[in-house]
Amino acid sequence: MDIYQGAVAALVPFLVSERAYGYAAASGVVLAASLLSSVVQPLFGALTDRWAMPWLLPVSTLVGGAGVALSGVTGSYAATLAVVAVSGIGVAAYHPESARVARLASRGSHTAMSWFSLGGNIGFAAAPLAVAAVIATGGLRASPLLVLPAVAGAALCAAALRALRAPGAAAGPARASRGGEGRDDWPSFLRLSGAIMCRSIVFVGLSAFISLYVRERAGGGELAGTAALFVLYAGGAVGTVVGGGLAARHGRVPVVRWSYALTVLAVAGVVLVPGPALYLCVALASAGLYVPFSLHVTLGQDYLPRRVGTASGVTLGLTVSVGGLASPLIGALADATTLQTALSPMMALPALGCLLLRPLREPALPGAITQRPHPAEAPERA
Repeated sequence: MDIYQGAVAALVPFLVSERAYGYAAASGVVLAASLLSSVVQPLFGALTDRWAMPWLLPVSTLVGGAGVALSGVTGSYAATLAVVAVSGIGVAAYHPESARVARLASRGSHTAMSWFSLGGNIGFAAAPLAVAAVIATGGLRASPLLVLPAVAGAALCAAALRALRAPGAAAGPARASRGGEGRDDWPSFLRLSGAIMCRSIVFVGLSAFISLYVRERAGGGELAGTAALFVLYAGGAVGTVVGGGLAARHGRVPVVRWSYALTVLAVAGVVLVPGPALYLCVALASAGLYVPFSLHVTLGQDYLPRRVGTASGVTLGLTVSVGGLASPLIGALADATTLQTALSPMMALPALGCLLLRPLREPALPGAITQRPHPAEAPERA
């Protein structure tokens, strides 16, 4: 599924070259993918707190893929925004339910949750390669081929759901919760959410413009831009797994704080360092942005132990997608000045995130995660 979040940013250089979109118009496409997703993902999270909806996994995968696949063959800018927005709704529907099931399967293990997040980050990393392979050879009119990963993903989800219903298997995914134990710590959750918003603006801003920026600063054409985007996403695949291991040893909150501090320096390097060394700065920025990725999710769930789906919807949806809301502002500033000037304010955002994270403490763990039937799956009483 996450290949389609990365695919929207990967399409931006091709939209600029084939359709002559300006920076603001191109960033509007990223906004379209994020806007509805950011609004409705917490809603899907709240729904999964009440009812198990495993059928959402294959359905949302197909919806997310179909929107991106149609984006290259639409006849107008408005139609492009519409189909990309539909893709964003698919992404929004997928994440809370998948995080709920993964949290249950991992039994609260930070390392296991980091492996779950790794799958999504690999999808992000594969996105620029898949888009370049299809669009660079066939042009935007070849975009319907991008639906193929969604078809494969939906088939895998359906097979997994059939396995869950097989004799001897659980009747369905149990609720990933602490059995209603614990107290919701909203102040800590809101601070964490604010920090994730800062991280999101930086990540989405780099995702939308790093390809164009590297082509300006380091040369090399579209291939250089695609390589930089791949580095940004691929570094996350490593960083997510490393983050889980570091958290198991040092605790989640310290690791998240260290990551934000690294991101401050790395983003400054992206903005200020010229030439091929820019790729190293992009790799460091990727590490700083991705090491805390799965830790955000489990921290949010542990700060709101009674609302795991809601916490997942916010940490994976609203706060992450809000970065797309800032991308048109970055694009408009780039049109008015330069892309380097437009990216410069992003150096301050990870520092703000550090300040928000400073008072946080590791949430109390009232016991191992237990498998209780989801309310929708509880047997009826006579």
